[in-house]
Amino acid sequence: MRWRRMRDTPDVIDRRGARGGGGLPIPGGIRAGGGLGIVGLLVFLAITLIGGGGGAAFDVDNQFGDQVQTPGDPGSAAIPREQDPERDLRDFSAYVFTKAQEDWEQAFAEQGRPYERAELVLYRDGVSTGCGSASSAVGPFYCPADQRVYLDLGFYGDMASQLGAQGDFAWAYVIAHEVGHHVQEQLGTSAEVSRLSSEHPDQANPLSVRLELQADCYAGVWAHSVYSAGDLDPGDVEEATTAAASVGDDRLQREATGRVNPDSFTHGSAAQRTAWFNRGRASGQPADCDTFSPDGV
Repeated sequence: MRWRRMRDTPDVIDRRGARGGGGLPIPGGIRAGGGLGIVGLLVFLAITLIGGGGGAAFDVDNQFGDQVQTPGDPGSAAIPREQDPERDLRDFSAYVFTKAQEDWEQAFAEQGRPYERAELVLYRDGVSTGCGSASSAVGPFYCPADQRVYLDLGFYGDMASQLGAQGDFAWAYVIAHEVGHHVQEQLGTSAEVSRLSSEHPDQANPLSVRLELQADCYAGVWAHSVYSAGDLDPGDVEEATTAAASVGDDRLQREATGRVNPDSFTHGSAAQRTAWFNRGRASGQPADCDTFSPDGV
C-alpha cells in the first residue's frame, strides 16, 4: 500500500512510553490477564476480539518531524522518532487510521450526518480505557465508552507468526475494521445490538456475528477508496482477505481445539468474513453492508 508520513494529529495518542493498566475485566466477559501462549491466544481471539497484522516492509513516500507527539493526554509519553524501533509501523498505523476517518467523515457529510472523530491509542503491554483495563493479549479493539481504538503494535508480528496474516494491508484491514466499529457507534447500530442482545440473550451471538461482519464490510468500503485513489499495490487485497479469513471463528476454533462449534461464533466464519470484506470492497457503498437484513448472513 502506498502511503506517506503525516504531520502529527491529536487523533493519535502514543502511550507506549507510559505504564498501562492490566488484569482487570472489560465489558463482555473479557478478562485481560497476562500473556497467552499460541493456543490461549487462538481461543481468546475466537471468542472475543479481532486482530490483524503481517510482516512486510513499508513503502514510505515522505516524512515529517523529528518526534512522536502525544498531545493532550495524561499518561502519554513522547518517544523520539530516531529512537523508536516501531517508527514505520507507528506512522503507517496513524496514516491508515487518519485516512479511514477522513473517508468516513466525507461519507457522513454526503448524507447530511455529523461525524465525531475517534482517537487511536497506541500502547504497550497494558492500557486503561473507558471500558476498563486490558493487556496486549486482547489484541486490537474499539471501546465505545471513550470512542477510541486501542492498538499494541507488537500484535503486528504476533499475527504474522501465529496466524499467518502478513503484509501492510493486512494490518490496514485490522485498523479499518476497528474504525468500522466506531462508524457503527456513530450510527447507533452498536447500541441497538446491545439492546436486542439484552432483550434476547439467545440471539446475542448471532447479533454479534452480524455486527462484526458489518465492520468487515465497512473495512472493505474503505479498501475500495484506497483502490480508487490508486494506492493499492499488487497483493494488497490478498493480504487483507487472508487476514480476514485467519480470524474466522471456525479457523480459530479448529486451530485451538480441533473442533468447530458454529453456535458459539461471535465474529463469523472465515468464508463469511472474507465475503463481506469483498462485498464492501467491490461496491464502495456502506448501504451494501446491511448484514442485519433477513438474508444478510
